[in-house]
Amino acid sequence: MKVLITGASGLIGNAIRPALASAGHSSSALVRRTPVACEVQWNPAQPLDPRNLEGFAAIVHLAGKSISGRWSGKFKREVRESRVVGTRTLAIAAAESYRSTGQPRVIVAASATGYYGNRGDEELTEESTPGSGFLAEVCQEWESAATPAADAGVRVVNLRIGVVLAKHGGALPAMLPAFRVGLGGPVGSGRQYWSWITLDDVVGAFLFALNSEVLHGPVNAVAPAAVRNAEFVRALAKALHRPAIFPLPAFVVRTVFGEMGEALLLGSARVKPGNLEAAGYVYRHPELSE
Repeated sequence: MKVLITGASGLIGNAIRPALASAGHSSSALVRRTPVACEVQWNPAQPLDPRNLEGFAAIVHLAGKSISGRWSGKFKREVRESRVVGTRTLAIAAAESYRSTGQPRVIVAASATGYYGNRGDEELTEESTPGSGFLAEVCQEWESAATPAADAGVRVVNLRIGVVLAKHGGALPAMLPAFRVGLGGPVGSGRQYWSWITLDDVVGAFLFALNSEVLHGPVNAVAPAAVRNAEFVRALAKALHRPAIFPLPAFVVRTVFGEMGEALLLGSARVKPGNLEAAGYVYRHPELSE
């Protein structure tokens, strides 16, 4: 399979390309800068010539501005536009290409468990209603932006990705310094659920979705068992042979991180990977202790 990737230079994109190669596929990156070998140029804010998609059987869509930072009005507009506008541009071009050539047959696009908002102890599946707040609104628009491709007959999969655990990126590197010196601990009450997944399993889920014809629409890309924040920090402290006794009070999170801290650190989402498990995906790391 020949696969086109947006956001290929990010944490997930850098891991997907060698995984595709190992599975016998070839990949090219869709980039904004002047393209080099095995790259295609685009501007997400301008129409994409569908001829640029010729020959690609699949698209992995990862592009989007990081949500880490103070959520000012300008920052939130940039986050929303980087996801919604680019996805719509890609979906329209894919729809036109599919109608004329039959390709791409599938788009596997990143979304996030932020779709569900802060839901306490409620178990959340792909059939659950969307939540409220900035992240939930962005995720709804992000997924809806792919509708032109789906309406044309392209199989579209929206992977709602949880907290990604990786050695060199994702959530862990920001947490490790405090834990390594014994200053880690629960965030807020520690009772909020964190739906996590390792980078290996995110990559595995993308490759599985590319090849699994039964998957379409929303698919929760999280490990089988979400854990409360207190359980998460205990597991991390144990792995580092350090204590986890210094809590980070909720008021400090709100003061230092603002709306971002409220949503990402204090919010609770107990997400279940129903569609992924039903389709037969086998996790590389189903247990947090691993």
